Amino acid sequence: MLEFVDWMAGRCGGQVQDMAGISVSTERKSLLEVAQTISLISTLNEREQDPDVVTLSTLHAAKGLEWPHVVLAGINEGLLPFKPEESAGEALAQRIEEERRLMYVGITRARHTLAVSWTRRRKKGREVVAAQPSRFIAEMALDQATVREDPREKLKALRAEFARKAAQAAGAPTGAGPLS
Repeated sequence: MLEFVDWMAGRCGGQVQDMAGISVSTERKSLLEVAQTISLISTLNEREQDPDVVTLSTLHAAKGLEWPHVVLAGINEGLLPFKPEESAGEALAQRIEEERRLMYVGITRARHTLAVSWTRRRKKGREVVAAQPSRFIAEMALDQATVREDPREKLKALRAEFARKAAQAAGAPTGAGPLS
């Protein structure tokens, strides 16, 4: 038990041992961040045998982990970066840079596919307000070859595909139209 406590204290204090047993300095983490990371790793180890699992993670806890498919949802100004207008000058620049690093962590967790989404409107209190995509999305410098999908069109296509498969399974002709 004391070894675990020492390990946690070292992890929070920014000292970890590499594979060769050499002590290496890393960024300092809170006890909560270390506990979240341990929880996520143990959950992933338990579910390793089941590929049909969705894992929810914070960007902080995802550091060092990878998944075949990653979805970053709600990447809007005011959420990532989080309310940049509350800081000014050097503090703002440092805060934006730290959140840019978090975005990088998020996009580099994907082994095969990455989906980044934002919303045009969101609730703020009782009202619905216009929302802007995060500046970090523009910084990704996506080109025209990058796949961009309208979720409504994708949903229509999926419904048509499911209807076709259901019709095939029921023995109906394959030209059956989508369900409405």
